[in-house]
Amino acid sequence: MQNRLGRWYLASVALIGAALIAGLAMLGLERAMRVRALDETRAAAEAQAAILAAGLESELNKFTLVPRVLAVDPEVAALLSGDTGQRNLLNRRLAALADQTNAAAIYLMDARGLTLAASNWDRPDSFIGSNYGFREYFAGALREGTRTEFALGTVSRRPGLYLAERVGPADRPLGVVAVKVEFDGLERKWKDAEDGVFVTDADGIVLLASNPQWRFRASEGTAARDPARDAMRFGVSRIERFELPAGDGASRTVRLIEKIQPIAPAGWELHLLADPSARLSVAVANARLAGLGLLVALGLAGLSAVLWRRQRQARSAAEVAAQTATLREQLQQANRLATLGQITAGLGHEIRQPLAAMRVYAETGERLLGAGRQGEAAENFGKIAGLAGRIGEITEEQLHFSRRQVEEPRDIRLGEVIDGSLLLLRDQIRQKGIALTLPAPEASAAMVRARHVQLEQVLVNLLQNAVQACGEGGQIVLEISPGAGVVRLGVADNGPGVPPALRDTLFQPFVTGKAEGIGLGLAIARDIMRQLGGDLTHSESADGARFIMTIPAA
Repeated sequence: MQNRLGRWYLASVALIGAALIAGLAMLGLERAMRVRALDETRAAAEAQAAILAAGLESELNKFTLVPRVLAVDPEVAALLSGDTGQRNLLNRRLAALADQTNAAAIYLMDARGLTLAASNWDRPDSFIGSNYGFREYFAGALREGTRTEFALGTVSRRPGLYLAERVGPADRPLGVVAVKVEFDGLERKWKDAEDGVFVTDADGIVLLASNPQWRFRASEGTAARDPARDAMRFGVSRIERFELPAGDGASRTVRLIEKIQPIAPAGWELHLLADPSARLSVAVANARLAGLGLLVALGLAGLSAVLWRRQRQARSAAEVAAQTATLREQLQQANRLATLGQITAGLGHEIRQPLAAMRVYAETGERLLGAGRQGEAAENFGKIAGLAGRIGEITEEQLHFSRRQVEEPRDIRLGEVIDGSLLLLRDQIRQKGIALTLPAPEASAAMVRARHVQLEQVLVNLLQNAVQACGEGGQIVLEISPGAGVVRLGVADNGPGVPPALRDTLFQPFVTGKAEGIGLGLAIARDIMRQLGGDLTHSESADGARFIMTIPAA
């Protein structure tokens, strides 16, 4: 009897001990999984915020060029000087440009603010005849040369960013050209893809948001404001404070995670909100299930925990791999568009020169035909056709570089990649008087196995860095050397080189030696090369910097 009681006692103690161990294990496991879920949410939010910020910066950089180019356009200056003969043609040009860039409106005002030409000239709500001299962007552009302002439209009452540029010198301004950019499409994408995204200006006012109700609220304490000015800009005279949403669930104990990324050059900040509740719910449920299994049978629970952990790791790895692939492709596309925005001015120069020559040849050909010299006129028209082909090559390369598409690796002649990259950067190289040494034709004929757009993106990045590093009259050398199953393409310059303090971390994200850089170019470039089965490395050089692209041979 005593033995039986002793066994029952031991069994009870064992059961109580097992229950305590299971309870403690469940609590410990639950806490660990909650911490991990929060860390994963923070990491994913930070990466996604960087992607969205880069995309918004690329969009702003694209539109910044439009008023600058129009401000020096001869037809714009002629209309502001009183020549109304080309007004209809200019209206159509502005409408076509607005369609091409997806701008909400492009319009031209004289020095008093009266609109003389606009892209919406043929619509009932046309800006023509309206006076916008009271707008801050107009007064600021006249005074400072360039100005931006985010505000509601006086006619449409739709919010947008106004980019204004003065036409003419400061002492004798002719007028102002302005571009209005609306972000409805971008905000819709944010609403579908994220828990919450909003953008604030330097005063902490919410300008863009995935939830329209958040717009024009103050995300933080602001100084005394002018109610009349706010009413004109934002449609509300009293700016209310913006409180972060509580998220899903009636009894939330974990706040939304907020990640902030600066937006250059507007001085804005992008805020991304991530809701960790889904990950936390899964983590808590899994922890309790594991604890219950441990309470029923420690042995089976141990085996189940091992199997469950492996399954969860595999699922998490698959999800992370899919998300990483998507984020990587978005970041590469944003980098391509940002690079293209930086070299657009040079491409414009490359196109303007052939256009000017075509006009001269056409006028000369007309006179030759009038004089009956058909043979010489035919030569002129042949030259016009050649110049038109040259413009076609430039625009086709620009479209090819910016296109977002799935491309399988294929056999590529390395010289094609070099020619395409130089087509985009030739004007920058020429303007700085840089001496460019190219590989021999037989070396350029080397065949590699890669994706053409990605390979060209890496080479454009390296060449642009070399151009920026070189001073006036610098030197850039491209060299090709074969290896065992690979082809190496080197890009060397005689600039100041890579600082020793940055060499070990040069290819890490957000590491840069340039004051205006964000440090993603080389990190993205190396990632692309490793995706292609190659690599990107920095080689020590006594004079300047030298980078080597290692590419699988065809």
